Amino acid sequence: MESDTAIESLAALAQATRLDVFRLLVRHEPDGLSAGEIARRLGVPHNTLSTHFSVLARAGLIRSERQSRSIIYRADLGAIGRLAAYLVEDCCGGRPGACAPFLADLTRLEASEN
Repeated sequence: MESDTAIESLAALAQATRLDVFRLLVRHEPDGLSAGEIARRLGVPHNTLSTHFSVLARAGLIRSERQSRSIIYRADLGAIGRLAAYLVEDCCGGRPGACAPFLADLTRLEASEN
């Protein structure tokens, strides 16, 4: 992952509503939620949410799919796994064994998405 991609992802999550949306979608994987359901659960107006969805999608953190008349949003768990791995890739001062359990969990998460 390049630093520009990491910065865009972190910036997208550095806003309360977008962070709430992303965390809600993570809890509802793999089925996702409709835009209306997300708005209802978070108490956020639909028109405000569309801007937040755009920022999260542009950062590669969520995906959307039209199902009939609804748009279903899903968290991209692989993207957040890659971001976390990028953030800790040089952890433990050159002693990778100290980070091995954490990195193994990230690897498993990314593999399950692919």
